Amino acid sequence: MSGLRPPPAVEAEDLTVVRGAAEVLHGVSFQIPAGQVTGLLGPSGCGKTTLMRALVGVQRNVSGTLRVLGSEAGRAGLRSEVAYLPQALSIYSDLTVRENLRYFASILCLGEEAVLEALRRVRLTGLAGRIVRELSGGEQARVSLASALLGDPRLLVLDEPTVGLDPVLRSQLWRLFGELAGAGATLLVSSHVMDEARRCDEVLLLRDGSLIARDTPAGLARTTGTEDLDEAFLRLIGGEGSP
Repeated sequence: MSGLRPPPAVEAEDLTVVRGAAEVLHGVSFQIPAGQVTGLLGPSGCGKTTLMRALVGVQRNVSGTLRVLGSEAGRAGLRSEVAYLPQALSIYSDLTVRENLRYFASILCLGEEAVLEALRRVRLTGLAGRIVRELSGGEQARVSLASALLGDPRLLVLDEPTVGLDPVLRSQLWRLFGELAGAGATLLVSSHVMDEARRCDEVLLLRDGSLIARDTPAGLARTTGTEDLDEAFLRLIGGEGSP
């Protein structure tokens, strides 16, 4: 029947992660709608990266229910459907931009067209022949993102993709994220910069391994009575913000 909403791209129920003797995620439950940009926000050390690693199936000691694109997280069948961009650059500094993308494309059994399209999407076509270590930090981040875009994954899990980038490049990347979602992809984008929530369709707010809010940016403003998202976060955690 037309008009029905697609099933969630991600469903978590009582998701718990233990590292050593410490519980890092405490029974977190949420859904991530398909075809939109969801922000995962919270201060450094709150569990964002651990949650993302659980989603892509590389985190140990995970309990609870976690389904990604209709399958249990980490299943082999998801490898071509889910792309993960960690904080550390996932590229080879001694290769050119094009050589990096050709290598990752070969793993996915993709040809030159996929390489050219990834370069175009991140606006690096003119730098394709440059050695990666000779590029700026922002350009290297775009190469890493281009590798994640190969094969048109249905779910992109991006851990702090805009950290350290200048405002112009950050704006360009967020525009690209919106374009990808408009084309049907689902994006989960983490950040410790609360203002980036404004660019998301929906936001998950984490603090100390617990989910304290799931809402749209406008909904957060209504709930907390402030358009200042840093202030909104403080009010949600009962901090020093004014009621």
